[in-house]
Amino acid sequence: MPFRFSFFAIFIGLAAVFGHVYLYRRLARPLLHGRLPRLLAKVVLVLLTLVLGFRRTLLDALPEGLEGPLTVATYSWMGVALCLVIALLTVDGARGLAALARRVLPPPNPSERAAPFRATTPDVAPVPAPAVDEDRRRFLARTVAGGAFVAGGGLAAYGSWRAFAQPQVTELAVRIPKLPKALDGLSIVQLTDIHVGHFIQRRFMDELVRQANALKPDLFAITGDLVDGDVPSLGPHVAALRDLKSRYGSFFVTGNHDYYSGDDEWTAFLESLDIQVLRNRHVRIGDAGGSLDLVGVDDWSGGRRRNKPGYDLDKALMGRDPDQAAVLLAHQPANFKTAAERGVDLQISGHTHGGQLVPMTLFIGLAWEHSAGLYRHADSHIYVSRGCGFWGPPMRVGSPPEIVKLVLTT
Repeated sequence: MPFRFSFFAIFIGLAAVFGHVYLYRRLARPLLHGRLPRLLAKVVLVLLTLVLGFRRTLLDALPEGLEGPLTVATYSWMGVALCLVIALLTVDGARGLAALARRVLPPPNPSERAAPFRATTPDVAPVPAPAVDEDRRRFLARTVAGGAFVAGGGLAAYGSWRAFAQPQVTELAVRIPKLPKALDGLSIVQLTDIHVGHFIQRRFMDELVRQANALKPDLFAITGDLVDGDVPSLGPHVAALRDLKSRYGSFFVTGNHDYYSGDDEWTAFLESLDIQVLRNRHVRIGDAGGSLDLVGVDDWSGGRRRNKPGYDLDKALMGRDPDQAAVLLAHQPANFKTAAERGVDLQISGHTHGGQLVPMTLFIGLAWEHSAGLYRHADSHIYVSRGCGFWGPPMRVGSPPEIVKLVLTT
């Protein structure tokens, strides 16, 4: 079977190689004694590198029953390894800065600077440099490695707890000048990037639905990346969404992972749960006393990658009154300024996870102009959620999950 190469796969492969080499040199070698334990560590780390680098190809080659355990194991180790590397880099960075400070800054005692001059006088013998204490050096190396191991393990444990704990609730008011008075105060609860799959299943979904219903919104917006798997495997877990209760109902738009999992099959399944799927179309929310257009588009890139129809803003807006207030549901925070210029007052998106894990939380803004939170362009707004679940490592550090409640005001 041919290997599947992509930029993301190459990045993961290189990160796995350099990360595992670093873990061996800075963690395994100082803590392990003897050739055999160190050889075993090398073999294990090489195997883990190969599994991470060629995970997709390996999954295709293995029997179906092994896919779940392998996915859980590899993603869990990916998160733990990242936390260990972060802890070690923090320690090494602190030690490097301390060494640099000792070189750059003058000694605190002026007499120390005069010592070399006195040592050169005929009456004073040179002071030999102190012998290097190898036992002390090994002890310090092991202490540092052990401390980093404990810190990295603690960070991984916190990240796992944060990923599976209740999402934070973010509640914001968004002013929409075109909103009719009759809809002033209309509330939308956004659920996005849940990623139901090998980690997130029915128990998580039941609790998420309970928490979302407690917010008593007027409608629910589910903005994509709901699943990582097919309907037969994950349908019983996703069926918890049938219990969402709101005045105007629940609405869904596809994300890129929903395309990978079977967009047409999931569309049919969600509609069987009384969830309206907006695939490049709009619906009217409200009544004769006042209404707005709720617009939904397919994922920005999922269709192109599957050679299928995808994002089509023109089709979604076709036939609507431009003087009517409009809220756009779009999985990726792409094309916002164009949508704003086309009369969209508010775009609700996800996809970025806010980076999910350090250091991606620091760099996600380089990839997306609108990476997490509320942004504005002229009179239009976009809210980008960090998401309710997670993808890949079952951890969140620096970007806690959230449920978003947006209250529209005039």
